[in-house]
Amino acid sequence: MRHAHSLRTSLRQMAGGFSVFVKDVAQGLLLVSHNTLALLGLASLSLVVAFSSQPQWRDRLEHRAHAWLAERAAARAETNADGLLLPSDPEAITRVTFAASDELSPPQRQVSQWLARKYKVAPEAMNRLVLEAWEAGRLARVEPTLVLAVMAVESSFNPFAHSPVGAQGLMQVMTHVHDDKYLAFGGQRAALDPITNLRVGVQVLRECIQRAGSVSEGLRHYVGAANLPDDGGYAAKVLWENEQLKAVMAGKRPPNTAPRNDAEPSPTAASGPSEQMALWKP
Repeated sequence: MRHAHSLRTSLRQMAGGFSVFVKDVAQGLLLVSHNTLALLGLASLSLVVAFSSQPQWRDRLEHRAHAWLAERAAARAETNADGLLLPSDPEAITRVTFAASDELSPPQRQVSQWLARKYKVAPEAMNRLVLEAWEAGRLARVEPTLVLAVMAVESSFNPFAHSPVGAQGLMQVMTHVHDDKYLAFGGQRAALDPITNLRVGVQVLRECIQRAGSVSEGLRHYVGAANLPDDGGYAAKVLWENEQLKAVMAGKRPPNTAPRNDAEPSPTAASGPSEQMALWKP
């Protein structure tokens, strides 16, 4: 009994000592934190007083802060949310000359694939040009393969082609001569838009064929050789390209006989019915 009583007394004394220790530590931490906050407040007050009394220090600090903010803003402008180095343009997709293959009929698809391979043009872009040539040709009563043939000979399907005399775009339309036709598309600058250039070029080609009375003579007018002894073989090249496209559209092997470099079209080109009629009948 005496030993048990002594053990209980020792435990109570240890517990009391530990409680006193914990209280002392807590009071010490509280005192240190109070002193630290007081020191921080004193240091902040000293800095405010120092900067207030020294304008050059304040100006230097403001200059560095503004420079840092400007660098951050420039970095955000250079790298947007998509990780691009230049500003994004979500509307760009609406201006793309593009069409999927399933939008074309089988003959149109054959023509598009053949032209894309021959002239090294993106298939999706060529699909759109073929569709536009078919629609514009239907409305203007100009054979769509003839429209594509003109583009092939004139620009090799380069929408930004520019000749020394001022002809521009896919169809190499003389922009300043036919500026009135571009008014419906916003002005002359639209000449470098592939679809606009195609539509205006088809109008010009239609007028040339109507004025001349035949396709070959209309092509001479189109290239500006109506009053010249010959057109340098231009009409023959276009008609030959047209015959190739019609063969491809029909699922046949296109002719490989090159046109003669003279004023008359090659026999292969002249044999088509489009040579005898002024405007195409769909």
